[in-house]
Amino acid sequence: MATQTARSRNGAEAEIGTGALGARVRALREAMDLSLRDLAERSGVSAPMLSQVERGETSPTLAVAARIAAGVELTLSQLLRLDEDPHLVITRRGQGRRRRRGGHRLEELTPPLPGQRAEVSLHHLEPGAGTGGPGDPPIHEPGSRETVYLRSGSAVLAIDGVDHELQGGDCVTFDADLPHHFENRGDRPAEFLAVVAAGLRRS
Repeated sequence: MATQTARSRNGAEAEIGTGALGARVRALREAMDLSLRDLAERSGVSAPMLSQVERGETSPTLAVAARIAAGVELTLSQLLRLDEDPHLVITRRGQGRRRRRGGHRLEELTPPLPGQRAEVSLHHLEPGAGTGGPGDPPIHEPGSRETVYLRSGSAVLAIDGVDHELQGGDCVTFDADLPHHFENRGDRPAEFLAVVAAGLRRS
């Protein structure tokens, strides 16, 4: 079967082969906790085709590979690792994966790499906004810990039924597998960095 080629920034051609790309797509999909059907909906590539790619049974065209990349929130170059040093990934300013819910905006600064055990995200809370609410279940796996550095503004960490007030420059570390959320009860925006390390706590 013929392989497609893509060109990296330094001009070298990279083949879209079967085995390595399929393993990478599967690892990225699982790191994002997506099923084949989920990725099919996000990418517009059918679940059977995705399954064949992951198993190394077919080599996708450049167009299909680009759609798969978009489904895992990467560019084609990032999916094929044309822009990466083998040992590092740079997320440029403003190029992280973004989500928004009401007055809460967040940007995920760590890429969805296979085996990733820590996540760094930048959060922006408008006055009166929150990252969740009372009664929301924990979203992190048992044993996770979270460290938050409040860059500006003020915020309240509500965790396990107790409120903790934070001001710009404060840093807090807590058990992230407990019910918790942040609220901005002030009159100006708040911004904070959050680092979640999965499954590290032993007691």
